[in-house]
Amino acid sequence: MKMETCKMKMLNFLAKKGEVNKAETPLDLKEAFYEFARGGNHMKKDQLLRFMVEHQGENIRTIEDLDKIVEKFSQVGSSSSSPKTCPTRIVDLYNKQGLSLNDFIDFLLLHDFNGPLKDEVHHDMNAPLSHYFIYTGHNSYLTGNQLTSESSDEPIIEALKQGVRVIELDLWPSKSPTKDGIKVVHGRTFTTPVAVTKCLKSIKEYAFYKSDYPVILTLEDHLTTKHQDKFAEMATQIFGEMLYFPHHTNQMTEFPSPESLKKRIIISTKPPKEYIHSDNISKPVPNGSELSKEESRGKELSDSLAKLKIEGRNASDEDHEDTNTRDNKPNQLGARQYKHMITILGGKAKGSMMERLKEDTKVRRLSLSEKKLKSASETYGAELIRFTQKNILRVFPKGERVKSSNFRPYLGWLYGAQMVAFNMQGHGKSLRLMQGMFRANGGCGYVKKPKFLIQTPPHEEVFDPKRKMPVKEILKVKVYKGDGWSSDFSATHFDRFSPPDFYTKVCIFGVAADSYKMRTSVKMDTWYPVWDEEFEFSLRVPELALLQIEVKDKDKGKDDFAGQTCLPVSELRHGFRSVPLHDRKGKKHKSVKLLMRFKFETSNKL
Repeated sequence: MKMETCKMKMLNFLAKKGEVNKAETPLDLKEAFYEFARGGNHMKKDQLLRFMVEHQGENIRTIEDLDKIVEKFSQVGSSSSSPKTCPTRIVDLYNKQGLSLNDFIDFLLLHDFNGPLKDEVHHDMNAPLSHYFIYTGHNSYLTGNQLTSESSDEPIIEALKQGVRVIELDLWPSKSPTKDGIKVVHGRTFTTPVAVTKCLKSIKEYAFYKSDYPVILTLEDHLTTKHQDKFAEMATQIFGEMLYFPHHTNQMTEFPSPESLKKRIIISTKPPKEYIHSDNISKPVPNGSELSKEESRGKELSDSLAKLKIEGRNASDEDHEDTNTRDNKPNQLGARQYKHMITILGGKAKGSMMERLKEDTKVRRLSLSEKKLKSASETYGAELIRFTQKNILRVFPKGERVKSSNFRPYLGWLYGAQMVAFNMQGHGKSLRLMQGMFRANGGCGYVKKPKFLIQTPPHEEVFDPKRKMPVKEILKVKVYKGDGWSSDFSATHFDRFSPPDFYTKVCIFGVAADSYKMRTSVKMDTWYPVWDEEFEFSLRVPELALLQIEVKDKDKGKDDFAGQTCLPVSELRHGFRSVPLHDRKGKKHKSVKLLMRFKFETSNKL
């Protein structure tokens, strides 16, 4: 009986395989084609130009301009195309008889040409660093969990390739007989170390692989003064002219701009404690120096576990005044040399939250755990935003996140936090939001904050994300069809005996009032789903909203993941757009994409 059932399913699968492409073309696409083709069966060059300008909003003036763009994509080739959407084939048709309806739809599916976002930097990059959200990593050297994983330069390389601009290194004196004398490791855990020179050399090689804008090294410094001097020497030798030495850091009243720091590596850490050596001063006790192997193993684990139980505390992340360890005989010259490398000074984390956020003439960086930020936002929301208008706020995961999970980044963004530090190996929904935010501005790793977070006009209240706000904009999202799964996945990847049953989830993340979750119907037994369904979202703060899209295959048990992406709403290009989908970790699929339409209505039209 089971054999007969299997045979029937297989016959059903084979029968349906030939029907996958028979879905009706969405009416919107037909109407647009025949409108701009003037009722003809082929869209000529001049008609396609008019479509690109009037419908898609592209800034193309002449057919010659369009020819150059089309030729460019034919030479580069599409990074996400199936045989039928091959750029070369489309270009040949474009240059000869024009595009038929089906060719026109294939053309729209070329995301290199009709992608949802601009692929170049277009924000003003001449403002101070404090005016930008910055793509930030946490414990960037760890390959896995926070307690027992290996330290390596590989996660650093991968982060830089993805456009991350802030790399964190925990620096400790090393007792191994290597010439470095400094190791990078998550202190007081069972994580294995990696040589600091290996990390610095990899940073130099890959710093500007994805973006020319500055890489910021946040250093969690547990070094003696002698080792600080050694680090300064190594960093200077390895980075050379890439390393930025600021002028008069102690008097800095405004951070430099990303534009002025292009192709530069800058340092952010606490200033070393400088004091005059005196026989009357007792020897300082090292705070965070290495334990001997005889003392270590059990105590390191118990210390780490104890640390994780302390609410919101991660001792290596907080900016404390006196956490630098020092030689018994301080080297004041070495401290000055190390200090002169620091562009972004870590501030004191002592005192009440109000005192930490107190305005000063000098700019600085403050680090808070996600828990401390959440607590502060409930009482000091306005003060947080005022602080981040001029200074830099770094938010890091709570210590309990041993498995390298992440928190919702909006916790920081809504209050202007520039450095929301994430575990880049902690793949999940939170990291997808982070990846979505930094697809903005050409993926350069710096996103200009909205004006209401940068400055508060006279006689106006500071932005409050909890305040009830009017609808500013309506976003209409239409999901037409999907393509590419049959190219990127095996025939039995989703279902053993039938084509997939796809549906699309469309969600908005932002302020609480802008949160939505919607989904299309399920399209049964097809590799080429056509939904033709529209969703409408009323947005109060579109500047901070993210559009998350996820496709799944409907199953009796848990639905199968089939692709996802996340896009900044404020950057969406209107019109018909090809939206490439990514795997769970954020790597773009070769062929899988959705054909969608984005349309905005401002509050004046509501």
